[in-house]
Amino acid sequence: MKTLEKVSDFVGKYMAVIVIVVAALALLFPGPFSVVKTAWVNTLLGIVMFGMGLTLKPEDFKVVFSRPKDVIIGCIAQFTLMPFLAWALTQLFHLPTELAIGVILVGTCPGGTSSNVMTYLSKGDVALSVGMTAVSTVLAPFLTPLLTLLYAGQRVDVNPVNMFLSIVKVVLVPIALGFVVNHFFHAFTQNAVRVLPLISTTAIVLIICAVVSANSAKIMTSGLLILAVVILHNLLGYLTGFGVGKLLKLDSTKCRAISIEVGMQNSGLATSLAAAHFAQYPLATIPGAVFSVWHNISGAVLANFFARTAEKKD
Repeated sequence: MKTLEKVSDFVGKYMAVIVIVVAALALLFPGPFSVVKTAWVNTLLGIVMFGMGLTLKPEDFKVVFSRPKDVIIGCIAQFTLMPFLAWALTQLFHLPTELAIGVILVGTCPGGTSSNVMTYLSKGDVALSVGMTAVSTVLAPFLTPLLTLLYAGQRVDVNPVNMFLSIVKVVLVPIALGFVVNHFFHAFTQNAVRVLPLISTTAIVLIICAVVSANSAKIMTSGLLILAVVILHNLLGYLTGFGVGKLLKLDSTKCRAISIEVGMQNSGLATSLAAAHFAQYPLATIPGAVFSVWHNISGAVLANFFARTAEKKD
């Protein structure tokens, strides 16, 4: 167990590097990586979500009731800024339909699971970050399909009911199971969560392997465009999220939490939804995969910047 914990710590620390290396190898040498099938994406994401559920405790939801204003502000920012920014970028860059769908799906998804860690590293309000992630994830089955219909419905057929059922099955059910297991077998899960970074990173890496290797030829022709849009989307999310906090005169720890929470998306879910509901547009899975790589890098850099700024103020 000790060895596994050490490996897990190492993987958690260098997750961004590992993801970049694997993504590059899958892009350049797709053959060996194509053994990981895109059909596995939903199962792999379910594993990540189950792991998230194992880390949740009833007190994580206390912030929702003790500070509802902060959570409401954060969640409104999450589900208004990122979807609109995604749509605006698809218009600005005149993205073809299959790329536009992928970008919009990233924008309409809830906050990412690694945002809580980044908020902690940034010396931000971790309770608010956890509360926002939990609430935005619970709202996702309703808001993600409706927002996708709003922003992408004029381009493609969007079935919000099927998307709702997918999100419940792939996200809410595994999280709920993890939460229940943690509640009734807390002593076991306390040990198990120590190796969660290893399990979660492995699942994310396998998702990226499946998507990148299956679409390597197309990525090579439009990779720079996808990368530019993904980077802009993510950075604008950080900037506008922080701006909303400042505009509403929240303290700096809350501003940092909202900034990171808004900018970091559950891009694995975007990839899963693209593969399940827009299979006729293979490139729709790519923005989510690229976002998964990029936001872990940018999130770590931003967290470091925020932490240094906080230390100077102190």
